[in-house]
Amino acid sequence: MELSFTVMPDLCGLRLDKGISEQYEEISRSYISKLIKEGGVTVNDKAEKPSYILNTGDIVCFELPKNEDMKCLPEDIPIDILYEDNDVIVVNKPKQMVVHPSNGHHSGTLVNALLYHCRDLSGINGVLRPGIVHRIDMDTTGSLIVCKNDASHKDIAEQLFIHSIDRRYRAIVWGVIKDDEGVIDLPIGRDKRDRKKMAVDMRGKRAVTHYRVLERFREHTYIECELETGRTHQIRVHMTYIGHPILGDEIYGPRKSRFKTVGQTLHAYYIAFDSPSDKRRIEVTAPIPEYFEHLLSSLRES
Repeated sequence: MELSFTVMPDLCGLRLDKGISEQYEEISRSYISKLIKEGGVTVNDKAEKPSYILNTGDIVCFELPKNEDMKCLPEDIPIDILYEDNDVIVVNKPKQMVVHPSNGHHSGTLVNALLYHCRDLSGINGVLRPGIVHRIDMDTTGSLIVCKNDASHKDIAEQLFIHSIDRRYRAIVWGVIKDDEGVIDLPIGRDKRDRKKMAVDMRGKRAVTHYRVLERFREHTYIECELETGRTHQIRVHMTYIGHPILGDEIYGPRKSRFKTVGQTLHAYYIAFDSPSDKRRIEVTAPIPEYFEHLLSSLRES
């Protein structure tokens, strides 16, 4: 099966081998390197070397590994289903669960659990990402839409593209935010110093985050964020940029805290979208996790 993708600004400037590896984390770096050296990867219809530097707008094409090398098997893992119909499932993803298999995470993912639950998921994103139309980070909890068939996948993807899906997150951030609400409209791209991170970059993709204060504490603030766009690590990057990183964020925030957390205190609290079948508005709320409630109680008492 041939895969192709158009290089976006966040991959611009990377070597061809690194760019493919970041675009498809589930494919091993050694396979990608071997494929390029054998002439199996083209950029704008021309075979290129691993050292080729990607430009925005380049079209990269290559063959997927054989399906038997890339299996994703059903696993009997409990999942919290918030909503389900014939087209979609909305799940409440727990902390430290990876959404789909990738390097270092070949089992125990949400996809493994979903395949056990319903067997049939959309196949648009290939054998390792069935049903997955959007993602949330491993240590972010909350609501995630999964598609059961290709038609619903295309419909939800279109809603994401035109920003008609309402996504609201709850977060605890460092520092006391003075304004009751605000809008952060700053582009995000790959961090030039650390390719595993994202950063505010004027050459990146437009990213817009709306936030409002829910509660203030002595050294922290409880906020709700609404995404107008959906860039990688968007809320984490934007809040860090304005001086209020998310509590527990080991990548973008301070390393030391008197609170013991496992990753960022970020929860996908609410999601609303149009049903792919009858266009009725579906609204789903994911309850605040217990660890999050305990942190809020501790902050109120401090």
